[in-house]
Amino acid sequence: MQKEKRQTLNADKRKVIADIFQQHFEDNSKYKKQHSEAIERYNSLREQAKVEINNLVRFHQPQEDIDTIRSMINKYGERNGGELYHDNCFHVQNSTPRMDTDYNGNPVEKFDDVHVVFKANKEFLTSYYRDELRSKGLDPDYDVRLGDDYGKRNPTYYNAESNINKYLGFGSRNDVSGNHSFYKDAWENDFKLWVIGTSYCHSRMFKANEDTYNWFKNFDVAKENVVLAHKNIFDHVDKKMQKLKLGLKSYRYFDQAKELADKLGVVLNESVLNESSSMALSIYSPTNLADLLTDEVEQTREEKIAIAKQLLREQQSIN
Repeated sequence: MQKEKRQTLNADKRKVIADIFQQHFEDNSKYKKQHSEAIERYNSLREQAKVEINNLVRFHQPQEDIDTIRSMINKYGERNGGELYHDNCFHVQNSTPRMDTDYNGNPVEKFDDVHVVFKANKEFLTSYYRDELRSKGLDPDYDVRLGDDYGKRNPTYYNAESNINKYLGFGSRNDVSGNHSFYKDAWENDFKLWVIGTSYCHSRMFKANEDTYNWFKNFDVAKENVVLAHKNIFDHVDKKMQKLKLGLKSYRYFDQAKELADKLGVVLNESVLNESSSMALSIYSPTNLADLLTDEVEQTREEKIAIAKQLLREQQSIN
């Protein structure tokens, strides 16, 4: 009986194997669940925050005052009749002061405030849509991978950054028709209130009692936790991948990687190393294959954005 030939590994095959391990580490990480839960909590609080901020702003700036200034603007023109701005960022100030000291060491009252923002920056959106970005072959971890070592920025980093910018809608846009929708725009326009004043958000402080102020602080923390959960899942998986890649470099044969996979509960078959296996691995995963076999037209980006906005609104009923 002829002895079966052991399949040797090269750089490409090691990469395919590493990708399988990484997906296993991702799917089985407690941080992935925490990331999903952080997004769900933020969605829930965001809908409630829209109600809370509307009540607070209209308490300080009643709708009749907004209507009066609008009529004055229509009659006398902008600025002569007053100023209104359609805003999505607000400063909520605690009406209860805390004692502090000034630069001379004298006691002084301080009023804390929290910046409540309904639009979203690139860091948040990259974390919020991390799974979708990865499914599109983009690298949402490009920046967290860098950490604080900006000296590691290289062409790969800038290329990943450019692709993320293009997908989310940051930076320059080639499409000047205005017909293309981006997540950045969807979040920018999801919620706005008419306020008295200019576009300078920091020029307006809406005072609230301590309970309301603390509620908005928790809402702000919920937003930060989405970004933090993204960093946690990357750090957790990256530490494992650094060790794995060192091990794979020392493996000459597939059966060595297979033995490791079996010990860790990773599904690894030799067929994934066949020609075009990396493509088959992504296209014919159970989820993607089910999508391919479903008689549905793939949603456009605009439809996905509309659904995302609707899901955000539906969370209001939770609380």
